[in-house]
Amino acid sequence: MSHAKHGTAIEWLVPLAFIFCAGWVTWHMPAFILDWGGHADQLAALYARIDVTPNGPIVLGTHIDIFDLLAMIAIPVLLIFGVMTVRRAPMEFEAWGPLDRLSVFVGRITMMLIILLTMVMLYEVVLRYVFEAPTLWANEMSLWLAGFVFLTAGLYAMQQRSHIRIFLLYDMTPRWVQRVCDCISTFLIVVFAAALIYGGYKEAFQKFGRWETFGTAFDPPIPATLKMAVLIIVALVAVQAVINLISDWNNEPVIHTAADDIDQDELDRLRAAVGSDNGLEATRKAFLNTEKKADT
Repeated sequence: MSHAKHGTAIEWLVPLAFIFCAGWVTWHMPAFILDWGGHADQLAALYARIDVTPNGPIVLGTHIDIFDLLAMIAIPVLLIFGVMTVRRAPMEFEAWGPLDRLSVFVGRITMMLIILLTMVMLYEVVLRYVFEAPTLWANEMSLWLAGFVFLTAGLYAMQQRSHIRIFLLYDMTPRWVQRVCDCISTFLIVVFAAALIYGGYKEAFQKFGRWETFGTAFDPPIPATLKMAVLIIVALVAVQAVINLISDWNNEPVIHTAADDIDQDELDRLRAAVGSDNGLEATRKAFLNTEKKADT
């Protein structure tokens, strides 16, 4: 995959648009639950309080307005478009299958969420300590965004093979033993994901169905959204682990050293900024000659 088009504006605008549409649908999810999952007086009162467009034209059911419907339609469209347009950065892992592209796009969404989280925290700090007018929503919004960042970053880390691993014994074994270890670790990940989904889906659907909120003044639906997000992300992580196992099966053994943390592209840019390798070598020889003269 070429790096020439990496970092274009579309790679950042599409994740931002996806976050906006997903956020809109999430905030207005009571409208969808009321129309598709039954009615509840408490949920109806909640939606009446949080509805951003109370006068929007209703186009579906009795609560879903045109803005809700457009945002819902835009989510899969932006997801597909984002997966198609995402580009691998020079320092990212070279695997580039369909699910890898999805995981990298989720990584881009995570990066934008971190930026939004930072902006929310800075906004709160300025209002609290400069204008002495703290908000009622920034703390819960920060927790909400940080929860999604924690989850989605896990999927990106799995695709990039950057999760915590101990290679001390792994690197000492022959390739067939490494494959056995890879199979065991992937199996354990899949079993853990299956157990978590089996044990948590009932509670997650209950919290989602009644749209359980945080119980504060801002009252965001943190329990309703994060519980469901945990199951979805863990399932994707398990699938990504299987994809990694298949993708890396025929790879040559890799000996992990401290040099793995060095960004070769960054070194190349530094060399280009300082001069060519010949120039660096000449500088090094001149420095050595100067030292010898000083010693004599």
